Amino acid sequence: MEILLFGGTGEGRELAQWLLDQHIPTLVCVATEYGETLLPPGAEAHVGRLDRAEMEQLMAARPFTHVVDATHPYAVEVTANIKGAAEVAGLPCLRLVRLSDGEDLCHKAGDMAGAAYMLERLPGNVLLTTGSKELDAFAKPGLVERCYPRVLPMADSLDRCLKLGFPPKNIICMQGPFSKELNVALLRQYHIKILVTKDTGGYGGFRAKTEAARAAGCALLVVQRPSREDGLTMEEIQERLKEGRA
Repeated sequence: MEILLFGGTGEGRELAQWLLDQHIPTLVCVATEYGETLLPPGAEAHVGRLDRAEMEQLMAARPFTHVVDATHPYAVEVTANIKGAAEVAGLPCLRLVRLSDGEDLCHKAGDMAGAAYMLERLPGNVLLTTGSKELDAFAKPGLVERCYPRVLPMADSLDRCLKLGFPPKNIICMQGPFSKELNVALLRQYHIKILVTKDTGGYGGFRAKTEAARAAGCALLVVQRPSREDGLTMEEIQERLKEGRA
């Protein structure tokens, strides 16, 4: 058995550690060198973003027996490319799906543009925890000055925030995971009235954000997932891979 794991997420790293512990050869694909530093020691990594053709080439380069897609639930195009490439390669593709926590919340938006539209009509400072690649919709005069983007401590993340016009004093560069207590402290420090997040589930710190917003008395605005996915839980994927070894 040999696994090609598309990771870069919390559950991807957890699965990579489990595969190491099981002594199952695994190549973990991550988009950046920073993502590689977060992998468990001893994990073999492929670093760099791949299009579908490059995924097909990689799948054909080694005798992989399974492909596991543990990418972010909002990475719709990447997931489609992984699935398509695996079909061409004739490899079973297991999609690891996060359970959703965002069912009963006050404010919901279908996408980032919808969230920005709502924020323009809601008062107060805004904590954006959607990631640096999702900030364009919020870079509007009258809104950008109220927003506090929390992004990874990387030069390109900071540069993107500055180019979009977010005030330097508003940019928070930090690496998670973030506890409820730390989230509460940030909400209070910056007098946040609305916390914007994706429905990222437990691995994405969603529950800690919702609890922090409640404790700090601020509103929560959730950008919903692009679509509902079929897939397997962490435990189900582990069982499937165990069966494959038998």
